[in-house]
Amino acid sequence: MASSLTTASSGTPGSEKTFLGHPRGLATLFFTEMWERFSYYGMRALLVLYLVSGGTDAATGSQGGGLAMTAATATAIYSVYVSMVYLMAMPGGWFGDRVWGARKTVAIAGFIIMAGHASLALPGQAMFFVGLALVAVGSGLLKANISTMVGHLYNGPDDPRRDGGFTLFYVGINLGAFVAPFAVGTLGEKVNWHLGFALAAVGMGAGLACFLAFTKSLSPKSNIVPNPLSPEERKGVLVKAALVVALAATFYGVVVGLGMYTLKWALVPITLAGLIIPVAVLVRIKRDKELDKSEQSKMTGYIWFFVAAAVFWMIYDQGGSTLALFADGKTADTVFGFGFPATWYQSLNPLFVMSLAPVFAWLWLWLARKNQEPSTVVKFAMGLVLVGASFFVFIVPMNMAGDGTKVSPMWLVSIYMIQTIGELCLSPVGLSVTTKMAPQKYASQMMGVWFLAVTAGDCTTGLLSLAGVDLNGTGVIAMEASLAVFAGFAIFMYRKKVQGLMGGVR
Repeated sequence: MASSLTTASSGTPGSEKTFLGHPRGLATLFFTEMWERFSYYGMRALLVLYLVSGGTDAATGSQGGGLAMTAATATAIYSVYVSMVYLMAMPGGWFGDRVWGARKTVAIAGFIIMAGHASLALPGQAMFFVGLALVAVGSGLLKANISTMVGHLYNGPDDPRRDGGFTLFYVGINLGAFVAPFAVGTLGEKVNWHLGFALAAVGMGAGLACFLAFTKSLSPKSNIVPNPLSPEERKGVLVKAALVVALAATFYGVVVGLGMYTLKWALVPITLAGLIIPVAVLVRIKRDKELDKSEQSKMTGYIWFFVAAAVFWMIYDQGGSTLALFADGKTADTVFGFGFPATWYQSLNPLFVMSLAPVFAWLWLWLARKNQEPSTVVKFAMGLVLVGASFFVFIVPMNMAGDGTKVSPMWLVSIYMIQTIGELCLSPVGLSVTTKMAPQKYASQMMGVWFLAVTAGDCTTGLLSLAGVDLNGTGVIAMEASLAVFAGFAIFMYRKKVQGLMGGVR
């Protein structure tokens, strides 16, 4: 990392030494997040395949050793897991703001994530679910605070280097996500699942070591607890937490004691919570009497974006479940005679993001100079139509593979590319519009609300799987595609109404 540092010329704001012209602490956070994403996306690439894997295939000699679950159960677990990562971002931000401060929260999160991957590296269903829970909690804690620490490095929102710094940080995220399936995925899928999970733990260990070794390069602000709990508040939180734990332990103790426990007793309550909590948060903010008329109007408009985003993520996040299962069982694993594991498909999205994000940034600026840039509402509509179109395309190879034929890998390459273009229309715009439309009172919390759209979308997928809906069937794929395209056209048709609710926000 030291080789990437250069000495700043006099007059450069920030630290004496810089990382590509930015404060030195950006290098620390860049590599910490890169390795954390390496561990997260590496494990995620293996997750569904490990869940459905059974014994060794006599024909191919491929390794089994997984949990031998059905595709429906595996999809439900995957969806619940991803949704919980984003759900935990809200309490993660709360811990950073009120208990530990951002820097301490990220350090603790790193240890929790590493322990989670280490648990996944141990055989057995019990250790698997312990590991999954630890990774979800740790990722939520880290996600909410490390971006805040990037902002701390700059001299307020007007620092001209700020946007460039976040762009570099975003590159680190996608770099880790791109490399992970090649390393963790190949080792796990082709050699041993648990060695793959162990490599993910090593990756998080590298990120944590980087963070701790160079923590002095970070802003002193990251050590401060902005709004610490009073002794009375701390006591109240501990009492409520203990009550929730006691109730959950009593309930599940009774269920187990009666011999009624199945995996659904754990998954269904979590999935329902992932749907109820986002709705409850939005309703609480919308009904706040302290919001003025303009803020109330913006919140009404924001609900349109929230629902649209939930529909988008419901389809998009199946790239790691429904599409991954199709890649593993029904897609050819060779190109020009070169063989590769199914986990490699998970590198396509970050590759396309890194390739296309600069193009989209240039395109929006070019259109803005011509006064032709699409509005936020139109960009959202485009994102929904594109993600729906990707599933309409998916129906074609699904039908081709119906007779056992292995389809060309280019079908999945095309689907992932269409989805990434949709993501670039919707996701960055969604982050931006969230900050612009947030009521002043909820300025910090609204970013967590945006992440709850992912939770709602993924929990919908999980609930459908738990209800016995075959998400790998062409009928359901067509229904989801139609829903996304319909939602996109609905937003487009009502764009003037939504724009009016947004007030002066474009």
